[in-house]
Amino acid sequence: MLKPLLAAAIALSLAGCASEPWAGRGDREATRTYQALALADLQRAAIADPLRPADEVARDPLRHPDRILAFAGVAPGWRIADIRPGAGYFSRLFARVVGDTGKVYAFVPNRTAERENGRADALVAAYPNVARVNGDLDTMSFPEPLDAVFMSQEYHDFHIPAFNTDVARMNRAIFAALKPGGVFIVIDHAGRAGTGHSEVLTLHRIEGASLRAEVEAAGFVFDGESTAVANPADDRTTNVFDEAIRGRTDQFVYRFRKPG
Repeated sequence: MLKPLLAAAIALSLAGCASEPWAGRGDREATRTYQALALADLQRAAIADPLRPADEVARDPLRHPDRILAFAGVAPGWRIADIRPGAGYFSRLFARVVGDTGKVYAFVPNRTAERENGRADALVAAYPNVARVNGDLDTMSFPEPLDAVFMSQEYHDFHIPAFNTDVARMNRAIFAALKPGGVFIVIDHAGRAGTGHSEVLTLHRIEGASLRAEVEAAGFVFDGESTAVANPADDRTTNVFDEAIRGRTDQFVYRFRKPG
């Protein structure tokens, strides 16, 4: 099913480009514009994937997958790891975008494998370009160099003592897993300035500046941020599972790049 989706996206792009003044030009600007349009259509096709569960589609207005995919820059042929993917909200989208020539690694930590392997295996059964990988977070590795590592609302958890994870080592392992120029995308619940990771257990929040400093210490270069899931109305003092704020927390989206 991946090839028909890609063909449809390209057909949409060609139809939209035919009347543009730069159509058919061979210069770099024209090529970049076409590729951006083609990728945007492919991302829209991924969001419209009929295999996506209804409960995940219902979350789209809050999770803004179109903006997240655009910010991450995921493209056909990419190798990407989704760290602790849960039910696979983003893994499904990635699988459609990277297509038959790409790969999505659903990484399930050994610590939570007993209860999470089944959900990852359901993704593998539904999408032939998804593979489950297990391992310890701070020594994670993959069968091939990656274009991207993605982590949504999980980073703060790995500071919780029960996960028994050396976060600095984890960041270095992610750095090592990426190709030169590869990206590490992190989405997480924002904590108040100055709180660092002191509220990861009580509120399940982490200060963005603290997270950024930890990731940069592993050798990454900060490469931008998105406000796709920001919510200035959240005062960041409430546990993210409280129904008063659940699903609507103030979140940051950071992109880090491995130099090279």
